[in-house]
Amino acid sequence: MNHTHHLTEHPTWTSQATGNGTAQPDRAAHPLRRSGDRPPPRATVSLVVPARNEARNIPWVFEQIPDCVDEVILVDGDSADATVHMATRCLPTVRHVEQSGPGKGNALRTGFLAATGDHIVMMDADGSMLPGEIPHYLHFLDNGFDFVKGSRFIAGGGSLDITRVRRLGNQVLLAAVNRLYDAKLTDLCYGFCAFRRDFLDDLDLHSSGFEIETEMIAHALRSGLRIAEVPSLELPRRSGRSNLHAVSDGRRVLRTLLSERPGARNTAHGKPA
Repeated sequence: MNHTHHLTEHPTWTSQATGNGTAQPDRAAHPLRRSGDRPPPRATVSLVVPARNEARNIPWVFEQIPDCVDEVILVDGDSADATVHMATRCLPTVRHVEQSGPGKGNALRTGFLAATGDHIVMMDADGSMLPGEIPHYLHFLDNGFDFVKGSRFIAGGGSLDITRVRRLGNQVLLAAVNRLYDAKLTDLCYGFCAFRRDFLDDLDLHSSGFEIETEMIAHALRSGLRIAEVPSLELPRRSGRSNLHAVSDGRRVLRTLLSERPGARNTAHGKPA
């Protein structure tokens, strides 16, 4: 059963357009029982930022983090530059943790375990993702969804950085995940996501490299989590070179999709799928 929803769909609130065109919850749908009642406390938010040699990009990213973020966790991948120093200068309250092994997947898993917020948001440190989009992700987590992912390929989204090879690879892998998991996702290889920390165990993450982003989505689908996609604009990284290798990382993503598909684990242990 497909649990994916896009920005225009939502089962638990009625959208009301404001003057700036932003949809707001219909408060009449959730009346307080008594005049002295108070609304539930706001969910706290942890932002996990893996970084390796991103000292030149950190200031631009950190200065745009919205006030709705309660804690920022920088996971440093043994940077040779001043990444950690720059982060603490830009945001004295940043929590710096060292990852326990190599790879983006290890960095993210380290950051997730260190996070204390009710909601966890993950984004890159290279300036390719806009921190100002974070409230859109949180809006859906606050209104019934469990896992929210950015999409560059729905109305309002886009990419100023994707190459022809990366676009083609994303389309092939996206078709595979939609076929294997009976889903209707519009983007796959994009690591701007948010989820409820209560579901971290359900995500059951083990990957060490870039394929962790696919592992998260595959496990969210397999676990029946309610997934929403929100439009996101991908920018070119502000400086430096990407650690992504399109062909080799694409192969790892495909292997992850195949090994994590429904029934694959039972088959591997000699049980019928």
